[in-house]
Amino acid sequence: MNIITIPRSELFVYNLLKNISEEGAVLQTGEGEQFVLFPFDAWQGFDVGSHDDFGSEVKATAENKDLMTFLANRRSYGKRVPLADIKEMLDL
Repeated sequence: MNIITIPRSELFVYNLLKNISEEGAVLQTGEGEQFVLFPFDAWQGFDVGSHDDFGSEVKATAENKDLMTFLANRRSYGKRVPLADIKEMLDL
């Protein structure tokens, strides 16, 4: 992944980045190409190993207590939005 430093002199991009909330944002070009932008401190990752066997990956993922707790907590956040509604919002 490339790291691109945005100087303060690039006001539009700099202010855009400073105003991205931890919920993130979808950036869309005039041609409809979309990009997801999240602040790095809102990112949460989980190491489940690096197995060549998919079954081992599934087992390691299921046994990852931090990940399972995170998913259980996330499930309880507010109202859920159906995928069809999201697609409609994004004109997909």
